[in-house]
Order: sequence, then structure tokens, then C-alpha cells
Amino acid sequence: MMQIDLERLERILPTVQKPGRYVGGEYNSIVKDWEATPIRVCLAFPDIYDLGMSNLGLAILYDILNALPDVLAERAYMPWVDMIAAMREARIPLYSLESKRPLADFDVIGFSLPYEQLYTNLLEMLDLAALPLRASERDERHPLIVAGGHATFNPEPVVESVD
Repeated sequence: MMQIDLERLERILPTVQKPGRYVGGEYNSIVKDWEATPIRVCLAFPDIYDLGMSNLGLAILYDILNALPDVLAERAYMPWVDMIAAMREARIPLYSLESKRPLADFDVIGFSLPYEQLYTNLLEMLDLAALPLRASERDERHPLIVAGGHATFNPEPVVESVD
């Protein structure tokens, strides 16, 4: 799939709170050539942009992965409830900030789980991305779903959703 439908996105952005959360283009964001990069990773933070963008662990991983010539790393955050409703109504899947590609197009989606309250948001993000919630229902057509962070020290709560 190519980028999400940017015209539909532009129509819904004025209807949601803090639309800047969903457009990307920040200073120091890294945009690589999608077609020229063989390994595509989306770093997903299952909370809103306002909280996740300052996560140091995610920022370090983003920098390390993008320093590798064969790897492209982009970011996605949990939308706020108004954007979730607007995305569902407009049939816009969850997408990365840098290339506006649906998460389903990535090879790997890496979730950062700093605290347990985000477990349900991981599931919501998978659903918004139109990906099966259970690892057993995914196959080689789907991205590999991985997770790390303090809340994964006991992986049991997310074991059925993470590969």
C-alpha cells in the first residue's frame, strides 16, 4: 500500500483537538526513502503524542535504527479519542508520522510499554492498524509485533498479542 489518503486526513484534521499530534514534520525527524530501504520498522508508543514524544528510550531507538543504512525507523502514537473516531469514520488506518504509511506496511512494529496501563492501548493501536490482535491470527503478510519497556518484564499480559 502507498501512503494513506492525505486528502481524507486533511479533511478530518481541523475537526480534532491538537491536530499537530498527527502531522509529523518535527525538527530532527528522519525521513528515509521507503523504496530504497529494505527493513522498515515502526516504533509505536501506545499513548498520545504529547506523552510519547519525549520518551528517551524511543528517541534513542529511533536514532540508532535510522543510523543503520538498511533500516528505516518511523514513529506512531496512540491517537486521542476524537481522532480515533474520525479515523474510523474516514477509514484511515493508523499510520506513521514520517511517511504517512499504514502500520500494516512495515516489517516490524515495536511497541514501547513503559507502564502496564498501556496494554489496552497496544490492542487499540493494532485494531486501528487493521491488524489481527492475536499473534496466532497473523502470518508472514503481517508485520512482526515486538514489545519492550518496563511493562514487559512480565510479558504474560501481552503474550497473545506480541510475536
